[in-house]
Amino acid sequence: MQTDSTLHDDAQARGASGRLPSEIWMQDGVRRVEQALARLLCAEDDGETELMAAMRYATLHGGKRTRALLCLATGALADTPAPMLDDVGAAIEMMHACTLVHDDLPAMDDDVLRRGLPTVHVKFGEATAILVGDALQAHAFLTLASLDAPSDNRIALVRELAQAVSAEGAAGGQAMDLSLVGKHVELDRIVAMHRMKSGALVRASVRMGALCAIAEDAAHAALYCALDRYSACFGLALQVVDDILDATADTATLGKTPGKDAAAQKPTCASIMGLQAARQLALDLLRDAGEAIPPLGTRAERLAQMLQRANAYLFKHAPCA
Repeated sequence: MQTDSTLHDDAQARGASGRLPSEIWMQDGVRRVEQALARLLCAEDDGETELMAAMRYATLHGGKRTRALLCLATGALADTPAPMLDDVGAAIEMMHACTLVHDDLPAMDDDVLRRGLPTVHVKFGEATAILVGDALQAHAFLTLASLDAPSDNRIALVRELAQAVSAEGAAGGQAMDLSLVGKHVELDRIVAMHRMKSGALVRASVRMGALCAIAEDAAHAALYCALDRYSACFGLALQVVDDILDATADTATLGKTPGKDAAAQKPTCASIMGLQAARQLALDLLRDAGEAIPPLGTRAERLAQMLQRANAYLFKHAPCA
C-alpha cells in the first residue's frame, strides 16, 4: 500500500513529464514483478511445502528481470493497466526460471551455480528440481489464464508463451544445443539455435506486453512487425553477450560457473567468431534493434531504454580489448 509519503516521492520522481526516469522505472518494474511473483507463488494455509519453497527459491533470488521489463515496456504502447502487466511479467519470469532450472540439471548443462547461489538441483535434489520446472511452467499458464482480461487476450498470451517454449522455441533450441556439443559448425547454426533457445522467450516477452491490449490483426501488422524486428535483434544480442562473458567473466559477474561452454566443447558465437568480432556483432544487433523503434512512436521510449541498459552492460562487462 502506498502512503502519502511514497505517493509524494513518486510524484517528485516522475517530474513534469509524468513519466519515471529510466533507472527508476526499471527499479520500480523489477519491484512490482517480484511482488507479483511472491503473491502468485505463496504458501498454502497449511504451510509451505518443499516444492513451493524450491519454486520460490528459483524465482525470487535475483536476476535482472530483462524479459519482464521488456513486457512492461511494450505494455506502455497501449496503456495496459499495471496490475495486469505485473502478472504477465511474473508469468514470463516463471517460465524463464523453469528453463534455467531444467538447463542446470546434470543431464543438461550440469551447473552448480545460478545467480550466485547453488542451483535448485544442488540445494533441493534433482527430482525436486525437475518438479520445480514442471510446476513453474504450469503456474505461468495458470497466471495468464486467470487474468482479468477478455478471453481473446488471455488466449493470445497463452498461445504466445506456449509457442516460445515449444519444440520450435526453447525446448527445440536446447535440443539443438545438446546435439552440437563437440562439433564444428557454421555460425548460422549457432544463430539458429540461439534464436530458439533464448531468443524465442525474448520475442514472446516483447509481444506479450502488446498482446495484453492490442490484437495481432491486419490493422496492427506494422506494429508487430517492428516488435518482431526489435526482439529478434535484442534477443540474439543478449545471447552473444552471454557467450562472450562465459569465456571472459568471473563467477561474481556471471552468477554461474564461467568457462562452461569451452569445458563442454560447446560451439558459441564467441568461439567461432572470436571475442572482438562477437562483441561487434552484439553492438550491431543492438543498433539494429534501435532502428525498429521509431515507427512505434514516442510511447516506445522504454524499449529504447532497454537497449541503453544492454549497451551499458556490454561496455561494462565486455570492454574492447
